[in-house]
Amino acid sequence: MYDLLLRRVLLHVEAETAHDWTIRLLARLARQPALVALIRRLVGRPGDGLAVHALGRTFPSPIGLAAGFDKDAAVFPALAAFGFGFVEVGTITAEGQPGNPTPRMVRLPADDALINRMGFNNEGSARAAARLRSHPRAGQIVGVNIGKTKTATDAIEDYRTSTRRLGALADYLVVNVSSPNTPGLRDLQAVESLRPLLEAVLDEAGPDRPPVLVKIAPDLADADVDAVADLAVDLDLDGIIATNTTIARTGLRSAPSAIAAAGAGGLSGPPVRDRAIEILERLAERVGDRLVLISVGGIADAADVWNRLAAGASLVQTYTGLVYGGPLFVRRLNRALAGRLAASGFDTLQDVIGSARN
Repeated sequence: MYDLLLRRVLLHVEAETAHDWTIRLLARLARQPALVALIRRLVGRPGDGLAVHALGRTFPSPIGLAAGFDKDAAVFPALAAFGFGFVEVGTITAEGQPGNPTPRMVRLPADDALINRMGFNNEGSARAAARLRSHPRAGQIVGVNIGKTKTATDAIEDYRTSTRRLGALADYLVVNVSSPNTPGLRDLQAVESLRPLLEAVLDEAGPDRPPVLVKIAPDLADADVDAVADLAVDLDLDGIIATNTTIARTGLRSAPSAIAAAGAGGLSGPPVRDRAIEILERLAERVGDRLVLISVGGIADAADVWNRLAAGASLVQTYTGLVYGGPLFVRRLNRALAGRLAASGFDTLQDVIGSARN
């Protein structure tokens, strides 16, 4: 039903417009806690044995929603009702900003992919903090993803401001230095720039800080992936999220004219899968159990989830899969994952993590 709606109707609506419609509907739902609870009972309960322990918390499912969907921490209470084990809000910048000019989100249906050049459009960390305080959590795990304000001249102070406002409200905090849509942001992934930035975030978060992770790009060279991993271990970070969107356009089934018309921006979805897996396996080999690894990029079915966990990820995230799979996408993943677990010989999903490396 959703696939028919997508192909016949939604694909003919501008991508950002469709996203805005979805956010408005979810905002209305979030104001109806009884309805949220009903949807959770009907469709949002992960199967038995899917709980995963990571970052000092128990996640009811390892499948989370990646940053970029709920940019302003406005609808996360509604999203959990659809089966996500956790939701990551943001990317949130210290100061509000409109983002890049529209149009800035394009679908590539032949690849089940998206290209976005949103540019961290959000209302800023102060307003996001107010929402995080006011919305009921009901046990929901909410990560907070922070990035650099485009006009900020002092990146470290900018991240410090967001950390100060949001750190205590986050179940985990993500330092995003890997979006391709803010000029100069990816330069912060170089360890000589990344070290003082992460040190500042850790210092600002204080001794009672939430778990802190860094999010990296799929376009990093292998040596740079290793360098970030070593830095994360050295600074006693809690984990790495790999990966963000890519600027590459290789291996696409879409017509060259469609790719050219889509323009610049970060590509997400199945075309990122192979590189995301390569980086995950490299990180797992490099850091072992010393860091929590969250794998993102091309999560389209339960096999993708299973394989990432077996390769060493404790958690996974999806975004583009939800766009193409619809509101019951995560329910289907959870059910299929429970089926794979029952047939696997493993007692719990926790036992699957890293099993391909043993």
